[in-house]
Amino acid sequence: MTQHETSVASALLLDLVREIAVRAAEFALDARRAGVSVAATKSTATDIVTAVDRDTETLIRSLILEARPHDGIVGEEEATHTGTSGLDWIVDPIDGTVNFLYGIPAWAVSIAVAEGAAADGTGGRTLAGVVVNPVNGELFEASVDGGARLAGRELAVNTDVPLGEALVGTGFGYASERRREQAEVLLRLLPQFRDIRRLGSAALDLCALAAGRLDAYYERGLNVWDHAAGALIAREAGARIGGIGGGVESQELIVAAAPGLYEELADALRSAGLDA
Repeated sequence: MTQHETSVASALLLDLVREIAVRAAEFALDARRAGVSVAATKSTATDIVTAVDRDTETLIRSLILEARPHDGIVGEEEATHTGTSGLDWIVDPIDGTVNFLYGIPAWAVSIAVAEGAAADGTGGRTLAGVVVNPVNGELFEASVDGGARLAGRELAVNTDVPLGEALVGTGFGYASERRREQAEVLLRLLPQFRDIRRLGSAALDLCALAAGRLDAYYERGLNVWDHAAGALIAREAGARIGGIGGGVESQELIVAAAPGLYEELADALRSAGLDA
């Protein structure tokens, strides 16, 4: 497709992504109000999943396949559904499950659509993405070359912010050894920033960057469903996003900021022991 055709197709996909994300957000919020508990753990005892995570993803998958039965689906809670259309939906039914469990109002439904993705959702070009915070009703959205918006307002990342004045978001892994390593890196980084924030949801971190609520963001250990929609929203708001050695973002590393600040942050991460 031409660039114009891709933009038009992405805008049409965005309408469907938005519709499904809103329905899923309403479902998850109703379930949270009814009460929630841990259903299982995953990688560690602190890496939890609730029945609402699973039920919300089941709802999302059913809505996707009802509308687009030939698309693939890569989700956090269920096995990959292989499609034949060349499009894959990348789904995190509840990003920020610990916040969700504790009643902290910073969790989100995150849904993106990518073309040319691998079976795990990586390597493709994200065409449309939506992140909804069901608690406050904020809906962030973007499509390729269509800009990023919050409640109809165009978003733009903060520019001309030096590293020393930057408010930087990050997150920590569930494994204790990984958290220890991340804390050691942060100890070397923190004196170089204005301050650090840890929201507990990568999707909302990236949307906060897009909305100018953060100046930059970095994290290790994310899966593609954690960042696919949020990264598109931040990109369309003007952020540069990359990973190890300036390559694409991955589980190894994601770095995001306005272009000038990105270089400063990447240099600082390398000095602190990360190969950014």
